[in-house]
Amino acid sequence: MKIKHTFAVAAIVLAAPVLAETVSPAAVVFDEYGEVAQSLTGVAGNPERGVEVMTNRGLGNCIACHMVTDLQDHPFHGEVGPSLDGVATRWSPEQLRGIMVNAKNTFPDSIMPAFYHVGPYIRPGDAFTGKAADGELPPLLSAQDIEDVIAYLMTLDTYYD
Repeated sequence: MKIKHTFAVAAIVLAAPVLAETVSPAAVVFDEYGEVAQSLTGVAGNPERGVEVMTNRGLGNCIACHMVTDLQDHPFHGEVGPSLDGVATRWSPEQLRGIMVNAKNTFPDSIMPAFYHVGPYIRPGDAFTGKAADGELPPLLSAQDIEDVIAYLMTLDTYYD
């Protein structure tokens, strides 16, 4: 009986990361500088998936505004936001998480979208209808998308000329 109990406890402990709860957009806690210390999912980000989110127009499409030399095989890099080359040497994961969730908490005049925010908004549109949306809007990215992008960004520790 003790062996079965030991295996059951071990299985629960090992499954804990899988059972981690996702933090809802409304429950995200920012510090006074806009950082978000707590992982949004409790699951480590996947850098390869982060590249997909950063380069996919239907997801984050980060390269539409940011230059990333590491992603030069993907077209249409923007110059609106700062280059993300070397970003892992300038920002911590907590700072990047806060910026991605809602950049206005760190940079009040930023035009960067709040990727994990559900409002309040000033009269957001309902897709392409030209009408104001009814009710709460979903976040632009999922909590795991945010964690995946952060995992990729933390690999960018080199500056290029």
